This record gives sequence, structure tokens and C-alpha cells, in this order.
Amino acid sequence: MTDKRKVLGRGLETLLPAARAAVPQAQQAPSGEAVREISIEQIDRNPYQTRTRFDETALNELSESIKASGVVQPIMVRPQPNGRFQLIAGERRWLASKRAGKTTIPAIAKHVSDEQAMEITIVENLQREDLNAMEQARAYERLGREFGLTQEQMAQRTGKDRSSVANFLRLLKLPADVQKLVEDGKLSFGHAKALMPLVDSPEAMLKVAQRAVALSMSVRHVEGAVSNLLNPAAKPETPERKVDPNVREAERELERALGVRVQIQDKKGKGRITLEYKSLEDFDRVIDALGVKR
Repeated sequence: MTDKRKVLGRGLETLLPAARAAVPQAQQAPSGEAVREISIEQIDRNPYQTRTRFDETALNELSESIKASGVVQPIMVRPQPNGRFQLIAGERRWLASKRAGKTTIPAIAKHVSDEQAMEITIVENLQREDLNAMEQARAYERLGREFGLTQEQMAQRTGKDRSSVANFLRLLKLPADVQKLVEDGKLSFGHAKALMPLVDSPEAMLKVAQRAVALSMSVRHVEGAVSNLLNPAAKPETPERKVDPNVREAERELERALGVRVQIQDKKGKGRITLEYKSLEDFDRVIDALGVKR
């Protein structure tokens, strides 16, 4: 058991101190918790679910496993006034059981508040570590908006550092098109953070983001591209040089690949390529891109 899982487990214990963690760690019902079979049709989806997408292949595999061996870990639900149950944790198991043709599912029923139900859902998903960055950002935003939790309180409840919570919340400032690239897995959390300095220039940010996806740019390359946009090199006082369109296009391709300003001086097939770097980080990035062994 990793230290990280221990921390997240403690996050659940703070929510349900009398019951200890009812999900992930031990993969079994906590001591003293009654597990009973509940009709799948009596269970309603969790309105606090932070996950918006489920891997269809993984869901089908889980369904086949349930057909063969049943549900190993009970889900968690809470009773509703109308006699039905609301799902708190275990949506994948619930969905997979429905696909497997099961009519009932093992469950633990707990009386918890809206806030506890939402927090348990977030912690369970964070323990699975497969929420995309935008799903996590929206989950934290919802905790703050609906329950008035501070970033420090959210960090304590979920076992995360406050700075990590703050970084996720910053993603909500990204333009919608860039958020979509992150949500689709085309840009990583690191790429998104590298783009943040352009938050006041959404059009420029989107262009860099799209270029990063098209060219499979690393996070460091994106940082370099952003830096070049924010701190362009001073223009020379000499008249603007005339450049062949093919040469200029080659310069642009190299700039996209290396993340630094490039100038090509060509005369009848001979010449030189000049790379301008403004920091040691830029220099290291160029060296790495050129495959130079150090």
C-alpha cells in the first residue's frame, strides 16, 4: 500500500469517522457494516458523480468478470425517502452488473449527507487515479460552489496538497476548446499548466495548444513556445530581410519543433541555421531535441 493511498484513505475516514473507509483500501466491507443484496432497478445514479466518461472496453471486461465471479466489492448507497436508493460509490460495478444481466447487487446502505456523499464520490475516484484533469477540476469547483469549502478544506478532505487543488481549479480558466483537448486526453495536465501564462490571450493559447497536439510537442516545448510569445526577441534595427517563402516555412517548422527562434541564411543551397535561446532551459531543450548525448 503506497503512502498516497494511505493519505487518501485517511480522507475517507475524516468523512465517515465511525465507519472507517467503506471503499477502496481493504476491498471488503468494513467491520460491523451490513452487506445486503439490493435490486439494481431500485438504485438511482449518483448525482455527484465526477466522472463523465467510462472506458467501454474496461466496462465490458468488468461485466464479463461479474458474470463469471459476481461482484467482489459491494457498492455504497444511501436510502431515499421514496424507498429507493441513491448510489454513492461503485458506479462502474453497478453499470457492469446491469450489463451482465444481474438483478441484484451487494451493497452497504449508509445514511450520509449530500456533502458526505459528494466527498466520498470524489475521494473514491481520486483513489482510482483515472479521472481526467478537467473532471477533477470540475469536482473541486463543485465542492467549493455547493458546499462553500475552501481550497485548504478540499485538500484535507481528499488527501491532496492545497497547491494541487489550486492548480486543478486554474484549469477552469482555460478556453472551452483547450479544456476539450485536455478532457479528450490530447493534452496532459502538464501541457495545460504550461499554457496558463497565456490565459489572458485565449486565441494565442488555442493556437499553441492545437500546434502542441498536431506536432506531439512535449511539455517543455510548449513552455518554450509560450515563453517566445510572451517575450519575443527584439527586432533588429536593420531593414527586414527578404526571405524565400520555402526558407521561411522551414524556419517555422524548426521553431515549432525546437520551441526557440530560428533563422536560416541560405545562398544557393549553402548557409547557416541560427538558433536563439533565452535561458538554460531553452538551451537544454534544443540539445535534447537534437539528440545530443551529455
